[in-house]
Amino acid sequence: MTSSGSLLWAVDIFGRVYTLSTAGQYWELCKNGQLEFKRVSAVKECCWGIACDHQVHVYVHSGDVPIRYQEETYENQRWNPVIGFCEKLLPSDRWQWSDVSGLKHQKLDSFALPSPHWEWESDWYVDENFGGEPTEKGGWTYAIDFPATYMKDKKWNSCVRRRRWIRYRRYKSRDCWAKIPSQEDPRQLPDPFNDLSVGGWEITDEPAGRLSVWAVSLQGKVWYRENVCHQNPEGSSWLSVGTPGEVVQISCGPYDLLWATLWEGQAIVREGVDRSNPRGVSWTIVEPPVAENGISHVSVGVNVVWAVTKDNKVWFRRGVNSHNPCGTSWIEMVGEMMTVNVGLNDQVWGISCEDRAVYFRQGVTPSELSGKAWKAIVCGRDTDRSQTGSSTSLLSAGCFFTDDIKEQGGSSFRNDGDLPSDTEAPLAIANTCIPGLAGSGDGNNEDSQAADSQETPAADPAPTPPEEAGPASEESLAADPEEPPSDPDSRPAELQWTNIDLKEAGKAPALSAGALAETSSLSSFGTLPPGVEDRYGTDEHPLWAWVSGGGCLADSHTSLKWFAIQSGLSSVGQSLCLSITPAQTAVWRKQIFQQLAERTRRELESFRHYEQAVEQSVWVKTGTLQWWRTWKPYKWIDVRVALEQFTGSDGTRDSILFIYYVQMEEKKYLHVFLNEVTILVPILNEAKHSFALYTPERTKQRWPIRLAAATEQEMHDWLALLSISCCESRRIQGPPSPQAIWSVTCKGDLFVSEPTPDLESTAQPLPCDQMFWRQIGGHLRVIESNSHGIVWGVGYDHTAWVYTGGYGGGFFSGLADGGDNVHAQSDAKNVYIYENQRWNPVTGYSSRGLPTDRYMWSDASGLQECTKANTKPPSPQWSWVSDWSIDFSVSGGTDREGWQYAADFPASYHGHKTMKDFVRRRRWARKCKIVTSGPWLEVPPIALWDVSIIPELPGTEQECVALWAISDKGDVLCRLNVTPLNPAGSSWLHVGTDQPFISVSIGGFYQVWAVARDGSVFYRGSVSPQKPEGDCWYHIRAPPKQKIKQVSVGRTAVFVVDKNGNLWYRQGITPNYPQGSSWEHISNNVRKVSVGPLDQVWVIADKVQGSHSLSCGTVCHRTGVQPMEPKGQSWDYGIGGGWDHITVRGNATEISKRISQETVVEPLVEPNDSEAGGNEERGDPPQSTLLVDEDPGVDRNAVHC
Repeated sequence: MTSSGSLLWAVDIFGRVYTLSTAGQYWELCKNGQLEFKRVSAVKECCWGIACDHQVHVYVHSGDVPIRYQEETYENQRWNPVIGFCEKLLPSDRWQWSDVSGLKHQKLDSFALPSPHWEWESDWYVDENFGGEPTEKGGWTYAIDFPATYMKDKKWNSCVRRRRWIRYRRYKSRDCWAKIPSQEDPRQLPDPFNDLSVGGWEITDEPAGRLSVWAVSLQGKVWYRENVCHQNPEGSSWLSVGTPGEVVQISCGPYDLLWATLWEGQAIVREGVDRSNPRGVSWTIVEPPVAENGISHVSVGVNVVWAVTKDNKVWFRRGVNSHNPCGTSWIEMVGEMMTVNVGLNDQVWGISCEDRAVYFRQGVTPSELSGKAWKAIVCGRDTDRSQTGSSTSLLSAGCFFTDDIKEQGGSSFRNDGDLPSDTEAPLAIANTCIPGLAGSGDGNNEDSQAADSQETPAADPAPTPPEEAGPASEESLAADPEEPPSDPDSRPAELQWTNIDLKEAGKAPALSAGALAETSSLSSFGTLPPGVEDRYGTDEHPLWAWVSGGGCLADSHTSLKWFAIQSGLSSVGQSLCLSITPAQTAVWRKQIFQQLAERTRRELESFRHYEQAVEQSVWVKTGTLQWWRTWKPYKWIDVRVALEQFTGSDGTRDSILFIYYVQMEEKKYLHVFLNEVTILVPILNEAKHSFALYTPERTKQRWPIRLAAATEQEMHDWLALLSISCCESRRIQGPPSPQAIWSVTCKGDLFVSEPTPDLESTAQPLPCDQMFWRQIGGHLRVIESNSHGIVWGVGYDHTAWVYTGGYGGGFFSGLADGGDNVHAQSDAKNVYIYENQRWNPVTGYSSRGLPTDRYMWSDASGLQECTKANTKPPSPQWSWVSDWSIDFSVSGGTDREGWQYAADFPASYHGHKTMKDFVRRRRWARKCKIVTSGPWLEVPPIALWDVSIIPELPGTEQECVALWAISDKGDVLCRLNVTPLNPAGSSWLHVGTDQPFISVSIGGFYQVWAVARDGSVFYRGSVSPQKPEGDCWYHIRAPPKQKIKQVSVGRTAVFVVDKNGNLWYRQGITPNYPQGSSWEHISNNVRKVSVGPLDQVWVIADKVQGSHSLSCGTVCHRTGVQPMEPKGQSWDYGIGGGWDHITVRGNATEISKRISQETVVEPLVEPNDSEAGGNEERGDPPQSTLLVDEDPGVDRNAVHC
């Protein structure tokens, strides 16, 4: 079936069928003879309809290629020893005339035309073609027996033969309505149809041309038309499909969506529709949006379902697609319709119950399936063209009546440049009383304006929702059905017809005859608004009963001419516009704006009593990603994702993310409410542009939802969109607060969380797996903050950065960032690989190792092969900026060629060769760089290794904020003149040391602790605001046999982490003895620690076992920390893995802490029991150490650093 363009089909209340082309401007009457139709359902190739006698008809468009169907039958013969091949067959043989299988008897005269709409092209003839090659004369093919393999040549053992007869029939009823035979059963009463729907032409893997035609009978039964395709546009027969109730109406989408409505007001959805079973498997009932008003009409598309309830309210179904045909919930849309219809590209049309006009839903896109507003289609009918032309000619005859007109006042027309657009021009003229034009000969301009003001409401169309009162309502001003038609033949006789109050008669203000005084050539443009003349001598605008857009290809980018009223006087009107002066234009424009403002105010007042819609807008974005599936074997699979965002009547926004996948040939989906998402984090992966999505439950499991995009830009787009949606769901926007908690992933991404008052509560603290983290642009390795909003960071290239107070950057650029406070930022780091060799008695050291050895080119562990060729930057965001070079700065030293030696792999390496060294290695380095943006400014010129800012309580007034740092060379530095207004400070003050340092921390009361590169601990004495550098270092003995790598000091508490991952607490610290007395072991498995201004303790745990997987680098919170119990009692596991740094030194919610302490006095007496009870409620046992189950089998699916 050949397409005849893009057509919108509609039926008026008289049963006449019209079509409207996307390139046309008029409704064209369909060639249907005397037929009157109730409903139609169109596709590109054809249109099916139900006539008023309930008979089904099909309208097939004509085309260059005829619709032909080949009928075939086979003539079979067997060899006889007496007479040779003959028609006498054995009793066990097939029929003499049969189908190709031989099971069906098919004589030549048994074939009949299926309907009167077909005709034979020719008589029967023999097909003399076999397998693309010609056969012997007669077309016979030979075989040993029936059935067997046939061949064109006769052989000595050929006992049977057959030949194929062919005859073609052609479909002749094109460009006209062809009646389809109804389902006739002599045993039952007739059951005529009252609704039908055509779709299914794009079912997955469905052959081209196949259609699914569904119908509903008056008895509420559902019928399916079989074998409707290109070669058989009528189909073959009707097949009854059982339903759970009596059906009223049905709708079939282009793919596999099929919905129907029941008499009770419910909807039923057909499931299991696919290529192998286009009729589906079963029905599922969907309840109506409102129980007291059931569904009366439904229409489906590819991924949308629209419905109309019995009270004419319009509803949109969320979450509908092939994987979930039932959807999730209903959203009420603004407007009232009799019916709606979903066409191609999920575009929507409707028929208003107010004026029976056809409306088009504007703004429907793949990302916003619900659209924005309804807009009326105001096209005229093609039968009105001749009447409009004669009307125009008669109106133009006004130039013959100029004798009296020339005595009137001045003219005031607008010039071409001041005219509104095509759609606005009728409104501008119809609603405006132009100064100097509105009055008649008496010059009473004020009275005329007052009359205009009073009569303007009569010119307004039917009520339209305030937010959608746009072009649709404006254009309908010139198409009011209440205007009485006038006789065009009588108009020339009325000499003063220009003084008729056209506003009263035509719902549009009249332009006085005085407007025409300065024009030598007059036309009706001066007396009638454009478009009004179309209604003189024509019928009222058509009242529509049904619309179908299944064959109309339109989208948001299609230029349609449906919404502008066509005027036959446009060229004449343009010539008259030349007489408009700029002064008159300015006055006219001012008057228009005043009256439009007054009209807007009136319309808003009229709708104040209307109830708001349940949801005012629904926005959908769909796409294709990859998902790390949750069953073995674990791998990436292609999925469809859809983000639905809806806005409530109170302005709140919420979103749902759907992921559709196929498991065991069954369509499934999972969904996540974005107000439950705790973080969206990019994953460090050199092969995939992937990111992870966490919820509290998935944080406990250590098993996030992992998605991957095809390109980096696509991943950034999804991350930005999802992140903003999560923030909107939680009503979080703008820059972080001064007391925010900052963290850094192993990838260098920055995340911030706003602490709640109960986060540090001693009674029932907020579980930290419920904390919401949002990403901030930038790339850092270390970050520190305090409660005054001063935040510093250090990059991988040791560059110091200071926070500007903005937000956004990175992939948020241009979408939701802090504007001027976001700047370009870059970072660089080295990627290392190792070259390994083993000593051989013959050749010496070589690259040939033992079978049990590590890879000869590997990472530091030796478990992963890393060659120069296959080693990529850490992620696609990084790029190489240097070539591979030998790294001589390896711990343990190297020889001149960079080699380190050891007895075996792995072992302790040293920089010189001995007699016992049988293996050696050397490290190669290559620098890579990342360029991004964020709210950060560089602090030159010294490169830093570590930084620390004094934690202070809110309300603390200090002239300067103490800030200490360690340079990349190990020097200790103190920053001067750091204030909230000048967070970058002014200069560095060097603090002398005897050896290089690697960590420093300044706590409350100016306690400064530091860690040297050899693992020893130092305390700096006499530090104060007056003497910010202090006076001397005091050596503090480290825990036995441990080397410390990091220190963090809170208000009074001091915690350190050694190189073996143990967390230690310093006991005995008092104002008189700030160095403390001894170390107490708190936990193992710790990577970093941060102690806040309330002595709260947060760490990055190295490994944490969840219920599903293992995470490396997890945020953990020490619970039970109190003044009398500074070490705390147990751990609460938060987000992870892949985290490398956290700082809580800005969270100084002391008021909340005091309140919580006052309300839980009794539990403080027995803290262990209280804590145990609290953990039992969450299902976690009390823990004094960070437990981890080293399970390598599960570790492969963890999100690693």
